Amino acid sequence: MYTVSLLGSDADAAAPRLADAAEGRTGIVRRETDATPDGGQTLSRAATEYVVDDGWRASGEGLSVRDAVDRLAPDHDVALVLGAPGARLPAVVVGDADEPVEEPIVDAEGIEGLDAAEAVEAIEATEPYETLESLVAAVKRSEEATYSGAIATFTGRVRAKEDEADERTHYLEFEKYDGVAERRMDAIEAELEERDGILDVRLHHRTGRVPDGEDIVFVVVLAGHRREAFRAVEDGIDRLKEEVPLFKKEVTDGETFWVHQRE
Repeated sequence: MYTVSLLGSDADAAAPRLADAAEGRTGIVRRETDATPDGGQTLSRAATEYVVDDGWRASGEGLSVRDAVDRLAPDHDVALVLGAPGARLPAVVVGDADEPVEEPIVDAEGIEGLDAAEAVEAIEATEPYETLESLVAAVKRSEEATYSGAIATFTGRVRAKEDEADERTHYLEFEKYDGVAERRMDAIEAELEERDGILDVRLHHRTGRVPDGEDIVFVVVLAGHRREAFRAVEDGIDRLKEEVPLFKKEVTDGETFWVHQRE
């Protein structure tokens, strides 16, 4: 699923245009605000809702933007997030933004200047938003799923501490060689799928800033039986770490450093 933060004074008007131009199923996540007595703005407690293309809605107290996007990921193609300028997502700006937006993928002066088809093309050029659930859903839709008796998975997370005496890691930041990393992961998937009993393999590694406690990397294997599934998952994550060109910066309580320069 491709996911963007839709910002600017014409964001509300732009959302249905982008939804109409996108192929597949589109969800909209909206973050509302309530006025406070002093005239300021604060997030309401039940402020996040998500809307799918048939008009079905869901909302709830304590539902974060990421929670809502995660719920859409398994069966949607695009998610548009409104009213969340702090979301760590590619940004589409339509109209005047309340605050400067760093390197938006689309920056239209207003709704009249928005080319919806070009905007959707820019959205689909970003890194897909994947979760463990969305990858599992994808392999279940495989043409080979009829022959599957097992799905095995691995999830790698940002560890805050190795042990109690360590400084806390606040986040990791990942960069990759565009194109090269994707081709290498595609090749690993294809080579694992050549094994007897392996029906479908999905590898995904997030880039950008990933805070402690969040997921970084996923391996999902659809297989005929559990033993070959487990072996393929282990080999998949080992090969991803060894062969895919990714660079990791770590930010702790006391320092910031690129991990490969310490090795």
